[in-house]
Amino acid sequence: MAGPCSACLQGDAATFTAALRTLVNNPQFSDVTFVVGQEQQKVFAHRCVLACRCQAFQGMLGQGPAGSEESPSSIPPQGPFILGNVQPEVFLAVIEFLYTNSVTLNNHIVLEVLTSSVEYGLQDLCKLCVKFIKDTLSVEQVCEALQAAVTYGQTDLQQHCLAFIEGCTMEVMRTQGFHELSDVVLAWVLRSDHLAVDELDLVQAVREWAHISSAVLERPVPEVAALPVQELRLPLLAPSELVMLESNNQQDQLIPEESITAAWRSHALRKGSGVPSRLCRPRRGTQPRDHHRHFDPHTK
Repeated sequence: MAGPCSACLQGDAATFTAALRTLVNNPQFSDVTFVVGQEQQKVFAHRCVLACRCQAFQGMLGQGPAGSEESPSSIPPQGPFILGNVQPEVFLAVIEFLYTNSVTLNNHIVLEVLTSSVEYGLQDLCKLCVKFIKDTLSVEQVCEALQAAVTYGQTDLQQHCLAFIEGCTMEVMRTQGFHELSDVVLAWVLRSDHLAVDELDLVQAVREWAHISSAVLERPVPEVAALPVQELRLPLLAPSELVMLESNNQQDQLIPEESITAAWRSHALRKGSGVPSRLCRPRRGTQPRDHHRHFDPHTK
């Protein structure tokens, strides 16, 4: 006589997902409420779903609202939990993912959903956000995406954003996102040999960035720009351009005097003596100048 046999058979996943989607922000059978954003919008949820899908929610739902002075026993089990620092649309995207394992994204919320996915430890949601960002990347958003990629350790997205910037550097440098880059991220971008921009234009772009950052951070221009200016390849500039640079520098002291002196020395000695080799290496968009022939083309 044959022994018993068993099998795990799966029904239609789309039907299951559609059924769970009807529970998203549905007050029916809801046993937990969130008050979200400055709008104080109510979002209804089911604690068993949130707790089994996300450890962060499991911890949150196991106690009273954060910051409450009331004892846990006096807190209604349904909340409400106050989440004032997240947009309702962003929080609802997270909830949608927890219920359906899918998410509806757009360019306006994807970076904030990425932030929430990191905060809640939702790696699969994070991957979906990164894929959407890469598939829809634009000139206007690339710097903000790069900043987020660096902040959250998304190396693949970071490299993708850099390659995008290298392809349309001049357009990117005119965006608000470029002027909002941190000094560390801007310095990292400036290390690239493949930026499609001439060095003189790059110096001007860094000067504009520094003045904006100085005003926002209320710190002197030389201080906020200390890291990025180290990556400017001043020896690539012609003598007449260095003269103009010195004149502009008298106003804001953007570039350390020793960096300009080193650039002049490279002209006098007809080589990049005393200057890091990377600072004598033309970028992809560097306009050729007569003195460039004195630099060793094989310098790495």
